[in-house]
Amino acid sequence: MTDKTMLGPWVRRFLLEYLVKERNLAINTRASYRDMLVLLLPYASAYLKRPVDRLAVTDLSPELLREFLTNLEQNRHCSALTRNQRLGGLHALAQFVGESSPEHVEWCAQVRLIPFKKTVQTCITYLDKPEMDALLATPDRSTPQGQRDYTLLLFLYNAGARASEAAELKIKDIDWYARSVRITGKGNKQRTCPLWPITLEQLQRAIAQRGLEQCVFLNRNGQPITRFGIHTLVERHTLTATTKMPSLSLKRVSPHVIRHTTATHLLRAGVDINTIRVWLGHVSLNTTNIYAETDLETKARALDTCTPNTGSSKTKSWRDQPDLMEFLRGL
Repeated sequence: MTDKTMLGPWVRRFLLEYLVKERNLAINTRASYRDMLVLLLPYASAYLKRPVDRLAVTDLSPELLREFLTNLEQNRHCSALTRNQRLGGLHALAQFVGESSPEHVEWCAQVRLIPFKKTVQTCITYLDKPEMDALLATPDRSTPQGQRDYTLLLFLYNAGARASEAAELKIKDIDWYARSVRITGKGNKQRTCPLWPITLEQLQRAIAQRGLEQCVFLNRNGQPITRFGIHTLVERHTLTATTKMPSLSLKRVSPHVIRHTTATHLLRAGVDINTIRVWLGHVSLNTTNIYAETDLETKARALDTCTPNTGSSKTKSWRDQPDLMEFLRGL
């Protein structure tokens, strides 16, 4: 019978059973939790002067874990956001052990009491319409690679897809009749996004007469492109586009910035926030609301709806301004 006091078996079950079968977490999330343990276990071994395979669950005391988190910030120069991400993995491990082993409930509670650090929320980076147009105009569409790059950039902008989602997109996921695409996102959650006619046209050219099970986007060697390849592609064309659109040099453009751009442009076009949430595949509306909070153009339009009439010497009461009341009720 496996010794429930030893840490090793719990780590194995946590990574191979809990995260995959029970939580069905995305590959990147599972990799993040794995990387946290890769850092933690050698640190705990050196801290306690004990081999990794002899560590017990309770050896990961709250005091040791706090020292580990401090080490991440001070010695590895990780940000508070990264520190909180690692702590999230520790909380998940403690919850798993506590739910499966009653004798570790007290240890679980102590670990989960370690607080997250308050962080400053950074502003979302997105491209204005002229900047996005300049990026789309960069690939040389007279060459096969340039045509592929243009189609990929157009798809990222149209669907608001993550780099990993575009890399894993299969030809069978495109519905040519409904003019839409089925995207598999985090946690294998699927969503459907409409496609512009020009996007469908470019995708049709990209897939030629390949099989339905093949990936849509291939690299120059005819192999499925990776999310890292997509990152490199976006960075390369952004650098080229900077010569005609200097404002791009002030932004660090990535596939996720294009995703932010899609959300912001949808919001500016008057699409309601819940539709944008479904479009991007967000679980929580709070995640999508950040676009409404950061977009100054949308805020300016909202402000215009309640600008007082300065032509009259007597200001009307707010109760007598129907436009303002309509605006407030719509919040």
